[in-house]
Amino acid sequence: MLNGKRIVVVMPAHNAAKTLRQTYAEIPRDVVDDVLLVDDASRDETVAIARELGIRYLVHDKNRGYGANQKTCYRHALAMGADVVVMLHADYQYTPKLIPAMAGMIASGVYEVVLGSRLLGRGALAGGMPLYKFISNRSLTVIQNVCFRRRLTEYHTGYRAFSRRVLMTLPLEEISDGFVFDNEILAQLVAFGYELAEITCPAKYFPEASSTGFWRSTNYGIGVLRTTVRYLLARAGLKRDRMFDPEGRKLTYESEAVAADWPAATTRVDDAARAAR
Repeated sequence: MLNGKRIVVVMPAHNAAKTLRQTYAEIPRDVVDDVLLVDDASRDETVAIARELGIRYLVHDKNRGYGANQKTCYRHALAMGADVVVMLHADYQYTPKLIPAMAGMIASGVYEVVLGSRLLGRGALAGGMPLYKFISNRSLTVIQNVCFRRRLTEYHTGYRAFSRRVLMTLPLEEISDGFVFDNEILAQLVAFGYELAEITCPAKYFPEASSTGFWRSTNYGIGVLRTTVRYLLARAGLKRDRMFDPEGRKLTYESEAVAADWPAATTRVDDAARAAR
């Protein structure tokens, strides 16, 4: 715990067998109260390794997408009583050693959202980020900074920490189950007036780490631009959008006691989420 706040790390995973051990080994357990891995129908030994390491895990019966994986992560982290939730990819692209710093910024009560930025400093290119990704990241960030009236260095990092209140308040069931979820949740945070803090985060690009290809990155970029337009229309009052509606569908979750029985809890909570749609 930090400042009496329960810290839970969630790891959305898909085919992360080659990197899971190294990622988990560096999680600072003197600060982190619990770790939850959600496997999105991997075809490798990700689940077997999680079981071997003693990690709590949940398995999607089929591949539902990166956004759907995060929703399951956050739903169950709330059920586990988390006050602070840190999302850490299982592919070892982001260092787990920053968890205490990110969680501490939220546990202190100063911020409710913290992003690990690869572009704050020289981490991205030095870590091997492809040049086309760096250029597109910077370009999309400039566009969204202008439209969102913010000054972030990056809107596309996968290393994030949230307060419990944020995850309970945002209408997360109104946003995508795919990769653009990452950007849509930030658009929601801006729309609802949350302050977004950043911390310098080195990133590593290597063959074993998951990475989106050119076409998937292009589709993500188009999704980011679409999200930005939706935000602008909603802010101007020209179009009502459920993604930015305070009464939109929020995550549903069972109590911590029920969540202790993972197979049964998984079925009940996921069925409830699908019914809400």
